[in-house]
Amino acid sequence: MFKLSTKGRYAVRAMYEIAKAYPNGVTLDQISDYQEISRVYLAQILNRLRQARLIKSSRGPGGGYVLRRLPEEISLYDILEPLEGPVCIASCIDPTEGCEKIEDCMVYPIWKKVAQYIECLLKQVKLSDLLKIETEKDKKKFVDQLTATCL
Repeated sequence: MFKLSTKGRYAVRAMYEIAKAYPNGVTLDQISDYQEISRVYLAQILNRLRQARLIKSSRGPGGGYVLRRLPEEISLYDILEPLEGPVCIASCIDPTEGCEKIEDCMVYPIWKKVAQYIECLLKQVKLSDLLKIETEKDKKKFVDQLTATCL
């Protein structure tokens, strides 16, 4: 079963907190407290996001993490891909693994389409979209609009 890791889910939650504070920064302790994520684990995740050039960090008093781009320019895919790799629901669609039976496989096109659909959804959702969701009604409306665009 395709399953997003804890690292990926925490990365999105951390980036949400950093986006909420944008253009100001937010500290590791603040993100950890708001999202109830271990500081040690969070520091590792934020380091990977920094290496992916999504955020920048500064030390000392007033230091913390800030987005390198506007919240409307960073998608969930941008956040997840450096941590999780490309969307791959089956080894046969993984370019590093592949499969000898692709030509004869009746389900390969389905696995590929599902992966493309997931990638489309992740690329469409921007941090700025998450910041606009305040109620369950907002969430439902956003998700309903989102799924219609990738079909």
